[in-house]
Amino acid sequence: MPHLPLTDPAFIRDPYPLLERLREESPIFHDAALNKTVFTRYDDISAVLKDPRFGRTLTHLYSRDELGWPPPDPAQAAFDAFNQGHLLDSEGEKHTRLRSLVGKAFTPRRIQTLTPRIESLLEEQLSGLGSTFDLVEDYAAPLPVAIIAELLGVPRTERHKLRPWSASIVRLYEPSYSAAQQAEAETAVTEFSALIRDLAARRRAVPQGDLITALVEVEDGGGRLSESELIHTVILLLNAGHEASVNGLSAGVLALLRRPEHLDMLVQTAPSEDSLPRFQTAVEELLRFDTPLPMFERYVLQDLDWNGTPLKTGDKVALLYASGNRDPRKFDAPDQLRLERDPNPHLSFGLGRHYCVGAMLARLELGLSLRALLRRFPDLRLGDPGAEPQYGGGFVIRGLRRLEVRTSGA
Repeated sequence: MPHLPLTDPAFIRDPYPLLERLREESPIFHDAALNKTVFTRYDDISAVLKDPRFGRTLTHLYSRDELGWPPPDPAQAAFDAFNQGHLLDSEGEKHTRLRSLVGKAFTPRRIQTLTPRIESLLEEQLSGLGSTFDLVEDYAAPLPVAIIAELLGVPRTERHKLRPWSASIVRLYEPSYSAAQQAEAETAVTEFSALIRDLAARRRAVPQGDLITALVEVEDGGGRLSESELIHTVILLLNAGHEASVNGLSAGVLALLRRPEHLDMLVQTAPSEDSLPRFQTAVEELLRFDTPLPMFERYVLQDLDWNGTPLKTGDKVALLYASGNRDPRKFDAPDQLRLERDPNPHLSFGLGRHYCVGAMLARLELGLSLRALLRRFPDLRLGDPGAEPQYGGGFVIRGLRRLEVRTSGA
């Protein structure tokens, strides 16, 4: 029977041959080991994302007893409260209310005003790099935290805590984790919550021009975010924005370094002041080509038949965005990198009511980050062209652990 080896290093390093085989031979299959029905083709995935019979949670419709679920694990009470309270894992009226409130604070205008500050942070980061460096640790990883911290208004004295907190929390989204990792995530959520609670109290007393102030003040039809909803929203913005941006930028740069003709085209474009739209178009293709968050899940909310595949209430389905993004039924020559591909309806930000609320910020951030890197280092190359890339520990949040690069001065 087909199976997704989510922890196999070889699969994590290059999942695309297996995904292609599954797409052609087993487009929808039940993975007994994961106890999930897996969708591999673009049209099925996009249809599920828009179908109200699937959701991110079940608890808005059924109790744990009705679902036959065990009691919550007290060892991860804070993590579970976060998961059940934020926008991404809510449904129904709660999701509609939260998305409306967050959307009123997280506006395109607020994001666009960040451009000069993002460019300043990029220059600051690049100025400290030598002729050889680890693109992940020295460039890609610090930037999203700095940018989201700037947007939120987290004091500089507290920002060094954000990356470790985010890393600890997202480990629990992989299929398996240790008791020690569970404890680290619980501590991270607890400590992060305390920081945001304190900042929110300060912003209520003395408003600032940051996103935490906007979330404190936002109102829709007389409703506001509760304290816990505000805290969970902020944690989600950090976690989702950080992981997707780090993985998207580092994987994108690796794809370019392996294809010098595409890299050189962007290098030639980078010095132009009006080059950002071209870089953002390239980013869309890089996100399609090597998807930073390759798999998302949904619950089945009612018994149904999906083109001959029976699904029961409470079942989990796995949506392979990385496979859908390489589906030849949707994309011409999907295994080729085409930086000017247009249209490019990739799945990397999702679709439907759970479409990524931070997509605009991610696009801006990634376009500016890639352009600044190639402006500063037009001769950027792989540190060791023959070395295998080093990936992290899982497929659900798939990212490079390290990517050594060099310039001509090395």
